[in-house]
Amino acid sequence: MAFFFLAPAMIGLVLFRIYPIGLSLVKSLFAVNYSQGTSESFAGLKNYIGILKDKYFWESLIVTLKLNVFINPIQIFCAFAIALLISKNSLSNRIFRTLFLIPLGVSVAVASSIWGILLNPNKGLINSILNVFSIGPQAFLRSPDQALWCIIMIASWCGISYWMIFLMAGLQEIPENLYEAARVDGAKSFQQLFYITLPLMKRTLLFVTVADTAANFLLFVPMFVLTKGGPANSTNSLMYEVYASAFVYSDFARSLTLSILLLLVLMAVIILEFKLIKTED
Repeated sequence: MAFFFLAPAMIGLVLFRIYPIGLSLVKSLFAVNYSQGTSESFAGLKNYIGILKDKYFWESLIVTLKLNVFINPIQIFCAFAIALLISKNSLSNRIFRTLFLIPLGVSVAVASSIWGILLNPNKGLINSILNVFSIGPQAFLRSPDQALWCIIMIASWCGISYWMIFLMAGLQEIPENLYEAARVDGAKSFQQLFYITLPLMKRTLLFVTVADTAANFLLFVPMFVLTKGGPANSTNSLMYEVYASAFVYSDFARSLTLSILLLLVLMAVIILEFKLIKTED
């Protein structure tokens, strides 16, 4: 009976996750001979060796790692801080919850388009506000130094509310009597945070950290809508390089090989996170 109920999810997992990964792995071992039409020939590890020698791969890997080093702590810290502030069930907190959940109702593509208008260096609202404070106009998405930070801000605006929901659920699972006992013993708020909240939130934080990492390694929409990997490849993440290789340069073998390498890098980072955020069970 258990297998009967699990079957629909397992079939979907195999068809839409495991099978495409396996197909990509197999296809990445072949090369297309364009001199003979589109015939494929077995290439072994030549595609992988070629990519490891490709400077664009390393540039996109650095961009991806840099993006995740900054965006993951920002999203998780802000989501956790907001969840702490509005976790109590009161009228004001219910109003704030509604406000913080508004970004969930906006798709990433629409949000990226709106932020693109706001960050327009010529007529954007953000530069108009900065001008009030006598700050000169900024290039934002057109600057190699600022574009990635703009992508981080946009993705954080979209993602913080989403992860806040999981963290609020984890906070509400902590028994209130633990806090009452701690207050009776004279524990301050920061002591309750470090000795009760954080230890009991470890599993929830681990899940959010791993899921957020996976989401940000595969972040694609803001780059596609706003920057196309530019300017000067400053936002050319591995995920965007996978797309560009296939649908801009029609090099599907390179795209499939990059997708496998992206999966391997993501798995290595997630394993490291599991090691750093251990739980007894």
